[in-house]
Amino acid sequence: MEETAAKTSLSEGGKVKESSSRTLIHHERPPSPVPTCVSMKSDMSADRFIDFQNEDYTDASRGQMQEWDPDAVSDPFTKSQQEDLKHIFQVLEEKIITFVKNELKTFKRMLSPDYQENFESKEDEESEVREGALKMALHFLRNMKLKDLADKLQQNELDIVCQTELKRNLKNKYQSVFEGIRKQGRSALLDKVYTEVYITEGGSGKVNEEHEVRQIELKSKRPAGQETSIKCSDIFKPLPGQDKSIRSVVTKGVAGIGKTVSVQKFILDWAEGKENQDIHFIFPLLFRELNLMREKQLSLMDLLHHFFTEIKQSTFPSQGKCKVLFICDGLDECRLQLDFQNNESLTDVTEVTSLDVLLTNVIKGKLLPSALLWITSRPAAANQIPPECVDRVTEVQGFNDPQKEEYFRKRISDQNLASRVVSHIKLSRSLHIMCHIPVFCWIAATVLAVILGSSGGGQIPKTLTEMYTYFLIFQTKQRSLKFENVHDLDPQWNQKVIFGLGKLAYEQLEKGNLIFYEQDLKESGIDVREAAVCSGICSQIFQEESGLYQGKVFCFVHLSIQEYLAALYALLMLIMKRKDLISPKQALRKGFQLWERRSVHKSMIILHKSAMDKALEHEDGRFDLFLRFLLGLSLESNQTLLHGLLQRGQNQMGNEETISYIKEKIGRAHV
Repeated sequence: MEETAAKTSLSEGGKVKESSSRTLIHHERPPSPVPTCVSMKSDMSADRFIDFQNEDYTDASRGQMQEWDPDAVSDPFTKSQQEDLKHIFQVLEEKIITFVKNELKTFKRMLSPDYQENFESKEDEESEVREGALKMALHFLRNMKLKDLADKLQQNELDIVCQTELKRNLKNKYQSVFEGIRKQGRSALLDKVYTEVYITEGGSGKVNEEHEVRQIELKSKRPAGQETSIKCSDIFKPLPGQDKSIRSVVTKGVAGIGKTVSVQKFILDWAEGKENQDIHFIFPLLFRELNLMREKQLSLMDLLHHFFTEIKQSTFPSQGKCKVLFICDGLDECRLQLDFQNNESLTDVTEVTSLDVLLTNVIKGKLLPSALLWITSRPAAANQIPPECVDRVTEVQGFNDPQKEEYFRKRISDQNLASRVVSHIKLSRSLHIMCHIPVFCWIAATVLAVILGSSGGGQIPKTLTEMYTYFLIFQTKQRSLKFENVHDLDPQWNQKVIFGLGKLAYEQLEKGNLIFYEQDLKESGIDVREAAVCSGICSQIFQEESGLYQGKVFCFVHLSIQEYLAALYALLMLIMKRKDLISPKQALRKGFQLWERRSVHKSMIILHKSAMDKALEHEDGRFDLFLRFLLGLSLESNQTLLHGLLQRGQNQMGNEETISYIKEKIGRAHV
């Protein structure tokens, strides 16, 4: 329409109303020829039926448009306006008919016996219009006395809605990743910072009893290409030449190697529609949260409805009509018995039983046998699953060398600084090996970016003990800045917090626990409120999570941090409290009598020897890195870094004797 046309618009009564702008035509919506459709919850509606495919209806509609009398208004439309309106409604009619036809095809497909193969969620801008089309279809099916068909269509649509809502919630949960601690850590979009870890297929069922850091060291010496690599998104896809379908996968990996983040990326890609769209529902279940429910009696559907309330109206998971994936993350954190030999068999998803029985039957394929299963675990705990229940074993190897560099360049925005960090890491064999572990890369990036990026320079950590000592110092300084607005060059140590964390770390290390609950804290003499303080002060070291089942879960960010703090606690107790935590009780009593006559470095030698013996006694290697840290902390250089906490520096006297003792033990081991 042209600018020179009369500037008019139709009022509610059909009369012309002048406008100060370009000619706009506003029609009040006439009474709808279609009966009002009811909601999905009702089967009440009018009886009229509109057949969009009926030529008579179409012609009549067009006739109404053609017979419209322009004289009915005081200022008639121009001829061009009439032609425009006619064309608009012709196009509109075609679009509506096409849309309804397509929706009817969708509904027909949804009611077919093999519908589950075509199951797909639809989340688009036309959702409200689609809902209207569904209401019409339900109304007319019920008018045609096809109530069962209408009910089935309505339930299938509800299943799509439930899946869409599940995807939306999982996307919101996993699209951001937190480095360090979930509550106080710096979040970033997972897709932006994610670095693919190296995952291989296979691995022996034999339990590796060496310390996990030692396992990393040994694997770093293997030539590349000896193992078959597999993408995280292809975890359930057979490799070329493999015909057998894969129902259950166990993924092993040392602490902090990237198992959980790989799971998060798998879920996020599914929720965003990028990968594995043949899976209809994914249910992530964390063992650390399941532990909080271990005394409860419930059915499998009760369990799913508790963690995933959005699927309560769906019948697909319970009927086994679709492809479901259970992801059980952190088997090594499980405190359930998982008695595969003696637990009763269960096939009914609505039958109430213990959580232990539920999980063993899901793993064995008795409950929802068509469901896929993915279990992640540290290596030592993975053998809890019977081999006959596992179709594929994979192992997360962490970062290879190119992936290490990729991580640092994503983590550190200043690329010149990132290059300096990478160069320094390559100069230290121990640091370079440890950077196979993504969590250690985060620790190294935190420390080295500050030291190498500061104008003042300073000592650059070259050993593991130095790296963790600097990490503790930086976190303590951050606490002073955040809570007290203090910019001291030296850290303001909170001895109560350090002792509390150290005691918890040592006692739980002895028990082999990486996660702790309120009862564990009480047994260590730590008040839950104090734990919250520890979490707030050392936010990147110790974290508190709220479980979905009215409980709190506590853990250190990584096992190596727990081992470092345990070693620091043992050293602090010796120097400041005159107490040897490791020596046998009889030697302890004798030691107390000799404290006044014995120098500190002599006591240190006894502590070193006891720690060496303790590490050798535990075949699972749980005290190997503890010993490494304890010996490192005994060096004067590291004690100088901790001045203000130790209150006194100790010289290296006695270290030669410790070295001789270690060589003696190694010699005996090879005899």
